[in-house]
Amino acid sequence: MAGTPYIAVCGPSSCTKGEAAAAEEAGAAIAEAGGVLVCGGLGGVMEAACRGVRSRRGVAVGLLPGDDRTQANGWVSVAIATGLGELRNGLIVRAADALIAVGGSPGTLSEIGLALRTGTPVIGLGTYELDGIQPAASGADAAARALRAAAS
Repeated sequence: MAGTPYIAVCGPSSCTKGEAAAAEEAGAAIAEAGGVLVCGGLGGVMEAACRGVRSRRGVAVGLLPGDDRTQANGWVSVAIATGLGELRNGLIVRAADALIAVGGSPGTLSEIGLALRTGTPVIGLGTYELDGIQPAASGADAAARALRAAAS
C-alpha cells in the first residue's frame, strides 16, 4: 500500500444531514479511487465517511481517542484504540496525505490547524474559511481535490 493515498476526513461527531451526506459521498469517492480513509472512528461525519468507504468495499481506519476498540462506529475496517483522547487528532493528520474537513467543531478546527501547520493539504466543505483551505463544492469534489493533492 506504499503508493496508496491516505485521506483523512474530519468533522463534528454530531452533524447535519447535509454534512453526513457530503462525508458519505467523499468516503465513497475515496474508496472508488483506491484510497484509504483515516478518521477518528466515532460518529457523525466520521461514521458517514466510513459508511461511504465501506459501500465501495474500501478500507476505513479509525484512530480512536479511548482504550476500547469496540467504541468504533460499525463501518470502521481497522480500529486502533490510541488512549490519547483528542491528542489522537495529531495522529490522524500525520497519517494522512490530505485532509477533508466537513462542517466544523473544535476538534475539526484542531485537525485543520495541525494539517496547515504540517503542510498537509486541506480541502474544506462547509467548514472554516482560512488561508490554505481549498474550498470544495461537494463530497465528490472534495475527494477528487484531496486525491490530486495527495498525488503531488
